[in-house]
Amino acid sequence: MHPSEAIVGTASSLLEGKTIVLGITGSIAAVECFELARDLMRHGARVIPVLSPEARKLVTPYAMTFATGEEAIVELDGRVQHVALMGDVPGRADLLLIAPATANTISKIASGIDDTTVTTMATVALGSGIPVLIAPAMHGAMFHNPMVAENIERLRRAHVEFVGPRFEGRKAKIAVPEEIVHAVIRKLSEGLMRGRRLLIVGGSSAESIDDMRIVTNRGTGETAVELALAAYHQGAEVELWMGRCSVNLPQFIPTMRFESLADLEGMIAGIDHEMVVVPAALSDFTFDRKRGKLPSEAKATKLQLRSVPKMLPLIVSRCDKVIGFKAESGVGREELLKEAEGSLERNRLRAVVANDLRDVREGSTRVVLVRSGHRAEFEGSKAEVARQLVKEMSKI
Repeated sequence: MHPSEAIVGTASSLLEGKTIVLGITGSIAAVECFELARDLMRHGARVIPVLSPEARKLVTPYAMTFATGEEAIVELDGRVQHVALMGDVPGRADLLLIAPATANTISKIASGIDDTTVTTMATVALGSGIPVLIAPAMHGAMFHNPMVAENIERLRRAHVEFVGPRFEGRKAKIAVPEEIVHAVIRKLSEGLMRGRRLLIVGGSSAESIDDMRIVTNRGTGETAVELALAAYHQGAEVELWMGRCSVNLPQFIPTMRFESLADLEGMIAGIDHEMVVVPAALSDFTFDRKRGKLPSEAKATKLQLRSVPKMLPLIVSRCDKVIGFKAESGVGREELLKEAEGSLERNRLRAVVANDLRDVREGSTRVVLVRSGHRAEFEGSKAEVARQLVKEMSKI
């Protein structure tokens, strides 16, 4: 067994059974391809590296062969690798990913020039209908060159997709590996949510007692992030509104932050999405905030709770497809379903996802989705459950 096989599928099985040809060209960002290839493999992919002559000055074929367990292709020979991998033949690759792609390579592909291993792979892929994903990396002036910009648009019209670049100063740097990997997963998914605009509201709200102290709800924000990723993978245009959380937020998903319910209420007027999903742990009460800091020496302090407007009805007034979440603790299944159905009717929601907090454990959760005439239960990791929920949401 090649040592690289030990990492395959350790992150997920989202790319299991997929063969990705990784075209590497002569940008200094080529040095990042070792880890990019292995990140793809961690999601189950088989990765075959193809190096242009200029890329070989920056990354050795031996390194990429070690990284992937596949022989790095540095020239096309009697095995006609470009046809075997990219042609209209059995066993061909599922995707050509060119990362990094230089201005030179992009312009050659757009002009139908195939004078390197990578550009020849692209010529055959575009002719046989294999998806092509390109991650540009170059100086900013090159990216903004009108001829390069025109060539990028020509490729987009030919259904080539681009990920990145990210701009730092005057440089158009390659997208971070995380963004490229998730773009690959998105490209190779079923596309159940393609073309749909989705807003996910997650995290916990926090209400101020004084200038120092807050009261908040339990919650990590993990469910919201996993739902955002699952919807993104299925082709949705996703936006994330996030309260307090303890998880990393995906850099490539547009995100707005809020803290208090008042903050969130002020954002609701901006909802123009097709669907809104609300797994957020939102407060039911707030306080009359005290100026300064309450004295810590006080033996007792009285706090007056004040109810706040419910957010779900306000969100429903802006969008007619809203998915709510209902968390209970220590209730039976029938009572949990009754609470979910009550929220469904009371708030005029399209669906409610309910769970008992006793079923939330490290590494796993269990939920039931309730909508008119339909119930579905899911159990597993939060990522697995999020993927199942997004499939259900695609039917709404």
